[in-house]
Amino acid sequence: MPHTRSSHGLLAIYPHITSRDRQLMTLLDHHQVLTTDHITRLFFHAPRTARHRLAELLGLGLVDRFRFARTGGGTDPYHWVLGHEGQRFQAAARGEPEPSARASSQRITRLSANPRLTHLLTVNEFFVRLGEHARRHDGASLDRWWSEQQAKQFKSSKAMINPDGHGLWTRDETTVGFWLEADTGSEPLTRVIGKLDGYRRFNTDSGPRYPLLFWLASPIREEHLHRLLRQEPGGVTVVTATQNADPAQAVWLPGDGTQRVRLEQLPSSHGSNNPSNPNYVEGVLHLGA
Repeated sequence: MPHTRSSHGLLAIYPHITSRDRQLMTLLDHHQVLTTDHITRLFFHAPRTARHRLAELLGLGLVDRFRFARTGGGTDPYHWVLGHEGQRFQAAARGEPEPSARASSQRITRLSANPRLTHLLTVNEFFVRLGEHARRHDGASLDRWWSEQQAKQFKSSKAMINPDGHGLWTRDETTVGFWLEADTGSEPLTRVIGKLDGYRRFNTDSGPRYPLLFWLASPIREEHLHRLLRQEPGGVTVVTATQNADPAQAVWLPGDGTQRVRLEQLPSSHGSNNPSNPNYVEGVLHLGA
C-alpha cells in the first residue's frame, strides 16, 4: 500500500510530541537558541533525562544543534535551535507558510554565525534564571518572557524603545513589568546610558511605565554606570545588577538608592487601555504571555 503524504511527513510526528516539547519549541521559536543547560533547568529534573529527550527530538527533526571549539581544547555545550520539522510546526501554529528545507537550513546557519550570539545567550540566561527560580518556589512566576522582537509590540507616539527583552514577574500576587538591557561589556557605558533618553520619552505617553533593568557584566561596570546615572535626569526607574547574581533575589540597586531590592519591590504601571498597549486585549488588562 503506498504511503500517504502525512505518513512520512510532519503529521506522522505528532504522536511523539508532548506538551513539554511544544513549550520548548515555542521558546526556541521566540528566543532562537538555548543551551542544553538552559533547557534542563527550565523543563527537566536531571541532565541525563534532558539529553535523552533532546536526542529524540533531534532524531525527529524538531530541533537541531551546534557547538564550537574552545580555545585551549574541548568544546562548548550544545546550542539548540528549531530543526526543519520544528520550524514547519511553528509556522503552522502561527498560520504562516511553512519554510522549505533550504530556508530552514539557512536560518540555522545564520544563527550559528550571528555575531550577537553571545548577547542573545546572555539575555536568555537572565530569563532562564527567573524561570528556574519560579519553578522551584511557590508564589513566584515568570508570566511573560518576550524577546527583543516581541517587545516591539509596545508603541508610543513619543519615542521608540528597543529593549533586549521584556517580562512580567509575579511574587506573592504582586506583578511587576520590566524592560531588560543586557550588557556583555562590549560597548562604552556612555552608549549604554544613552539609551535612557528613549525610555524617558516613552514614559511620557499613556503606555506602561516599567523599570529599566541593566544587567551588567561585572561589578566594575556597575560601579561606573552608577557614576553616570547620578548625572542623569529622572523620568524612568533604573536599577542595576551583575550577572553573577540571581535576578529573582534582592540584587537590584536603584540608580538613586543605596539598598538593593527585589524585582517585585520596584514601581510598575501597566499603562492605560489604548490600541498601542498590548497589555490590553479587547479592552481588558491581560498580564500574560
